[in-house]
Amino acid sequence: MKKAMILMALGVLSLIGFAFAQLPPPPGSPMRNDPHRPVDQISGGLGVTADQFRACFNNVTPAQKGSLPDVNQKHANKQVLLSCLQKSNPSITNDSLDTVMDRYRPGGRAAQ
Repeated sequence: MKKAMILMALGVLSLIGFAFAQLPPPPGSPMRNDPHRPVDQISGGLGVTADQFRACFNNVTPAQKGSLPDVNQKHANKQVLLSCLQKSNPSITNDSLDTVMDRYRPGGRAAQ
């Protein structure tokens, strides 16, 4: 009986942990995918809030640290980011996203 109660409690705790893992990051927190990106400047350049940018960017999958993403990963990430940002600001275009992101990317567009 005690073992069943312990297993049930662990199951409930696991569900609670999963639910919290699905919540968006708290306002003002660093991005889990890229904690050093200048969110305030990028979001300002795109006409969205920092929290809107953070929520959208947290849906992309960056390349492993020290490597560059392959072409397919770049396109997939760009589509995820652009479509999400356009929900907050429909005037964001592919070109405007590139312009702002390149401005704050170390090495600019050449670093891609």
